[in-house]
Amino acid sequence: MMEMLRITGLHKRFGDKTVLNRLDLTVPEHSVFGFIGKNGAGKTTTMKTVLGLLKSDTGEIFVNGEQVVYGETVTNRHIGYLPDVPEFYPFMTAPEYLRFCGEITGMQKTDIANRSKELLELVGLEGERHRIQGFSRGMKQRLGIAQALLNRPKLLICDEPTSALDPVGRKEILDILQTVRTQTTVLFSTHILSDVERICTDVAFLDQGTVRVQGKLADIRTKYRREEYILETEREADALRLRTAFPAIRAEGPNRLIFCESGKNAVFDVLRFVTEQRIPLLKMERAEPSLESLFLEVLEQ
Repeated sequence: MMEMLRITGLHKRFGDKTVLNRLDLTVPEHSVFGFIGKNGAGKTTTMKTVLGLLKSDTGEIFVNGEQVVYGETVTNRHIGYLPDVPEFYPFMTAPEYLRFCGEITGMQKTDIANRSKELLELVGLEGERHRIQGFSRGMKQRLGIAQALLNRPKLLICDEPTSALDPVGRKEILDILQTVRTQTTVLFSTHILSDVERICTDVAFLDQGTVRVQGKLADIRTKYRREEYILETEREADALRLRTAFPAIRAEGPNRLIFCESGKNAVFDVLRFVTEQRIPLLKMERAEPSLESLFLEVLEQ
């Protein structure tokens, strides 16, 4: 699969503060790529450098095989960009704003009309006739995505697209980003890990200006998976008996227990004890590591 974005050795300082520290990143074509990091980790700086708006101290960036040069934003013809707080002309309607954007980028009138209709349907604003000043935050984000996709970019970059939205608004934006994957490659930065778990195919963990881990989300889960099991007993007393018999089992509540598959807690030993003691269970399942636990584990290494 082709690389839509490749960053190698990116370094950026502001005064005596190093924001990006030899950052390497590869985003495959037609992926939904989650760029994960705490606030201040360097996500926005990376994106602005990819857009040619910031000059890096060292390093190279290639978009669709073409090198990004600061101040010469030729590669931006491949990119659609949604900033964390998109700004609009509030007196315009959504179709007027898209027509304006299409005209200043040199699109043909018929193409603008057809593409605007298609995109407003995609983002659920096709029947909206109010001026943008009356739009909710979620509606503005959806219009921002439509604007970013107007020129059929090969790479859609979204900076924290869901951070200020309510649960309904977040779901709407995530559904749209998942849908447009067939048309483009999606790179979005976030610190909301549940959003990443919902739609991302690939991820990168950014910490102190360096990518610590990146790759297919499924591969990363497999690599960091521990053989961990969740056990829920019907009675609190039975949970206590299990913890007494197997001291390494830890409690996550009065009836909920977690244990790792190890010599002292072999799953068959636990099951044998449950059977012999006739302990009624509500649930026993293998635990999937959460993205949060993976992220914390990576940061602690």
